[in-house]
Amino acid sequence: MLLQGKRFVVTGVASKLSIAWGIAEALHREGAALILTYPNDKIKKRVEMAAQAFGAERVLACDVSSDAQIAECFAQVAAHWSDGIDGVVHAIGFAPAEQLDGDFADVTTRDGFAIAHDISSYSLIALAKASRELLAKRQGSLLTLTYLGSTQVLPNYNVMGLAKASLEASVRYLASAMGAQGIRVNAISAGPIRTLAASGIKSFRKMLDANAKIAPLQRNVSIEEVGNAAVFLLSPWASGITGEILFVDGGFHTVALSESLLLADDSPADSTGSSASF
Repeated sequence: MLLQGKRFVVTGVASKLSIAWGIAEALHREGAALILTYPNDKIKKRVEMAAQAFGAERVLACDVSSDAQIAECFAQVAAHWSDGIDGVVHAIGFAPAEQLDGDFADVTTRDGFAIAHDISSYSLIALAKASRELLAKRQGSLLTLTYLGSTQVLPNYNVMGLAKASLEASVRYLASAMGAQGIRVNAISAGPIRTLAASGIKSFRKMLDANAKIAPLQRNVSIEEVGNAAVFLLSPWASGITGEILFVDGGFHTVALSESLLLADDSPADSTGSSASF
């Protein structure tokens, strides 16, 4: 019960497959009180199901494309927990489907770029602004989710890679801006997980297969493993950590060339025993 008596607002729960679901489940397991948010009526029933599973105290509307709705959401959080909160989980990312299929230079549009950055990156800043006073009261923390596509090119990830790069820069700038109030800001860079959001990326199943072959652990990670890492970053155990990106990807990001790929493409010409110079 590492988080007994702690309070968290969790965004982004879309289904039982969501990384946000894994985080909410882990926070609940460790004794935390939760408020869950939903972006629209289509998702509301799923979030209410999660709220029942995790004993969430409130379920609130929070469409992050609307500053007015964000402000209203956190006004309700403040009315419920007037003496502050211990953390906000930002698990939100979106780009129009047509932006995630094909050649980056061909498919990226001005509108698609703007939407991806607004929903996937600026929304963290918007939540930070709205929750800052509540977080300061209990020296809480912000946690967001990013992906390796922020620094390395991945097929069809396209404009979401740029949005995640912006998000990671926001983590560092927010950590600097809010640190004097004792507020920490961090991110988890999770490996690919079969979620509703990921299903919009072309050839995602092939990405999962490749990730499992290349990662040092020789497998993909789970939402439960990401949830456990989130508990750490949101807990007092991580009190000296801010502005960081924690990778939970089985070590995939550390590998430049996997031996498993070499073995899969081995040929007699590779077995001559001659020396090579690099």
